[in-house]
Amino acid sequence: MKTKFTITAVAFLTAMVAVNAQNTQKLSATKANDYALVYTLPNTVLDITFETEYTEKQPGELALYARKYLNIDDVILQPSSSVVIKSVTVVPRGVANTDKRYAVKFGAGNLPYMIIGEQNQPISVNTQKGAAVQQPTLPKPRAAQPTPLEVPAAQQAISPDMARSTSTAKRAELAAESIFSIRESRNDILTGNSDQKITDGKALSLILDNLSAQEAALTAMFVGTTKTFTRVNTVTFVPTEPEEEVVLARLSPIEGLLDADDLSGAPIYLKINVTDPGKMPVDDKGKELPFPKNGFAYAIPSTANVSIEYDGRTIWNGEEEIAQFGIVYGLNPGSFSDKKAPVYVVLDPATGGIKEMGAVEQ
Repeated sequence: MKTKFTITAVAFLTAMVAVNAQNTQKLSATKANDYALVYTLPNTVLDITFETEYTEKQPGELALYARKYLNIDDVILQPSSSVVIKSVTVVPRGVANTDKRYAVKFGAGNLPYMIIGEQNQPISVNTQKGAAVQQPTLPKPRAAQPTPLEVPAAQQAISPDMARSTSTAKRAELAAESIFSIRESRNDILTGNSDQKITDGKALSLILDNLSAQEAALTAMFVGTTKTFTRVNTVTFVPTEPEEEVVLARLSPIEGLLDADDLSGAPIYLKINVTDPGKMPVDDKGKELPFPKNGFAYAIPSTANVSIEYDGRTIWNGEEEIAQFGIVYGLNPGSFSDKKAPVYVVLDPATGGIKEMGAVEQ
């Protein structure tokens, strides 16, 4: 068994898309090509997008004095980093299966045509529309916000005495005094006891925000800082077996998402279990119908349960249609070129199965 997958970083948004918005080509069945058209049915691959959240913690330089001066016990004492899987999104996609190339010969009646995609996969016959596919919105990577010690107000919070002091204990005492002084100043402004009367609302807001930022910076010198950001990566997986379990990728608490063969991370498993195999159509007596002569081949995919597991728990589970686990059947090509009542079909770009079929409006 060979399993194929790659990890790529993504930073885009997907919404409701129609296949006919892709690069497509219209092929007409004419006398010049003997009314025959060639196309390729797809295999189904799964684009699995992981949103991972990184957390980095750094202790403050005055951490050992947090209880003495601020009566705070819950402080960061050691630097640490962690990565968790925040979300998983699975999107099926069709890629050309070169072992399933077909040539269909239509009749000369209504001059049918076929819309094909970039990989020669059939999109539709006798209609310009493609199957509208509801794609989930993919997450975007989010950069880390500056910590309280990384904003301009942090420099303003350091008094000259703190900057000159070489004693950590003295710096802690001075920092604590500044915190209480800032709180007193803010309280005076809010209660109207400040010597400086501020009547402009916007100016008042700026002053209060600056005082809060200075207090946060001084407090961070005691309790430490926490920085979070997210990354988004997509693993493309090609199912090969109806009953399959593979290590899809790995997760490191430092590096984040890794390739499956990088043993520095814990495994993320993908499991596939076919729950409804594709079946050949049958007649009223339950006998399988034969493939129509020179028929227009399409896929009848199988439905499979797909689950993704990490650290002993299921982080994603759903049902997906998989073309390569199903079968191929066909439609009578004459129905597309019938002069009185030609039909059209719209196909699923991920499986090659029929999504819609009806009569062409005359």
